Amino acid sequence: MNLAQLLVRSANAWPALPALARGGCVTSTYAELAARVARLAAGLAQRLAPNDRVALVMANCPQYVELLFACWHAGLCAVPVNAKLHPRELEFILANSGARLCFATSDLIDAVAPLAASVTCLEDVIAADGPRYAALCSGVPMAVAARAPGDAAWLFYTSGTTGRPKGVTLTHRNLLAMTLNYFFDVDAIAPGDCIVHAAPMSHGSGLYILPHVAHAGLNAVPESGGFDAAEIYALLQAHRGVTMFAAPTMVKRLVDHPGDADTTRLKTIVYGGGPMYVADCKAALSRFGPKLAQIYGQGESPMTITAMDKATHAASDHPRYEQRLASVGQAFSGVGVMVADAADRPLPAGEIGEILVRGDPVMAGYWDNPQANAETLRGGWLHTGDVGSLDGEGFLTLKDRSKDVIISGGSNIYPREVEEVLLRHPGVSEVSVVGKSDPEWGEVVVAFVVARDPRDAAPDQAELDALCLDHIARFKRPKAYRYVDALPKNSTGKVLKTELRKLLS
Repeated sequence: MNLAQLLVRSANAWPALPALARGGCVTSTYAELAARVARLAAGLAQRLAPNDRVALVMANCPQYVELLFACWHAGLCAVPVNAKLHPRELEFILANSGARLCFATSDLIDAVAPLAASVTCLEDVIAADGPRYAALCSGVPMAVAARAPGDAAWLFYTSGTTGRPKGVTLTHRNLLAMTLNYFFDVDAIAPGDCIVHAAPMSHGSGLYILPHVAHAGLNAVPESGGFDAAEIYALLQAHRGVTMFAAPTMVKRLVDHPGDADTTRLKTIVYGGGPMYVADCKAALSRFGPKLAQIYGQGESPMTITAMDKATHAASDHPRYEQRLASVGQAFSGVGVMVADAADRPLPAGEIGEILVRGDPVMAGYWDNPQANAETLRGGWLHTGDVGSLDGEGFLTLKDRSKDVIISGGSNIYPREVEEVLLRHPGVSEVSVVGKSDPEWGEVVVAFVVARDPRDAAPDQAELDALCLDHIARFKRPKAYRYVDALPKNSTGKVLKTELRKLLS
């Protein structure tokens, strides 16, 4: 079982279809991509041994697809790394993964190349758009290397917001299961459809390279290499059957972008990576029509815990429509999801506990970290660290990360519940709720609020209080509001509550 066979199959079936594009310009067909990958794999195999790790410290670019599949073709393990990390963080990941070779785009090569001196395992850093890369792609092609289902294919490093990042070991079996689950539970892909990679290819968007290659879809990278709402709307005119993976903040920016650009060629927006509030979800459905699909996953079960398809998003006549929109959908096919108490016992419908997951997409374990494996995978279940509840129909509603739950006066307060209410105020654009230490209550609720229009006065605190009292229990109401110009976010659009908590001290 080798993921590289997905590309070989598509190239044989659809050789003339476009495979890669930069902006609106196609750079490679499937026949050309498969041939180039086979040559690049041969170049890598001459320097490395099977199972060696190859790091990719790269901005979004067409070469990302080439390198991922060349690594697998040659029997190697890819280590895609967040391109926005600090050099010290890069140094740790390169050393921890044991990467022998690293590829970097020209904008990052000066930051990465010096690390070869301090990371003893790292033998070379190569510019992915330079002459040495071109030379690696110019040799005699090799056959696809034999791989076992349990061989490592991708080391996915966690964000490390609570300590050192951990390398999630994703095998060929894990990623093939994820690919098949996309077709079962998220969306169909027809040959010639397109995915626009506006989110980092080192994370969620990059994982969706696989189902699109499997069905001969076009992988298009914006000229900017990232997300710009105007650029995305322009790309909708250049390609057909367009899908994009987007964090909820990206979806919101697309909705808020002025103008009435034609979205006929937009097929699907798959959103995930953070909470999509009901009001924002409805606004996106109004703007784009029934083109939203949702996934809930994490690196340890890549994009594959629960899903809510486009039909469910569109079923506005369902009696529990709003509750469904507030959920993250139902378990992926073949994936077990359980809400459990502190002793890992299943809880009845409606009860709140930790979300546990098992199934073929779940990681083999953390790289070289048996202690974390024993804790996270105990009892054969992935312990996500997320808190939620299942309803009687199997829809999972997230509350928060367990570390984000606020305990005030002995009662649990889930920030998302408060955030959903505050976002009902027309003057609130974004909000994030955290707990502040309090000598009497243990913690009290503090809301960081971004005004919808910075030219207007901040939303009135009395109005926000009244809104909360109309919708949630009094003890959940924020004790303080902090008005900020923007919420701190990481490269994938997640709000950094750790940074907000620092502002409270």
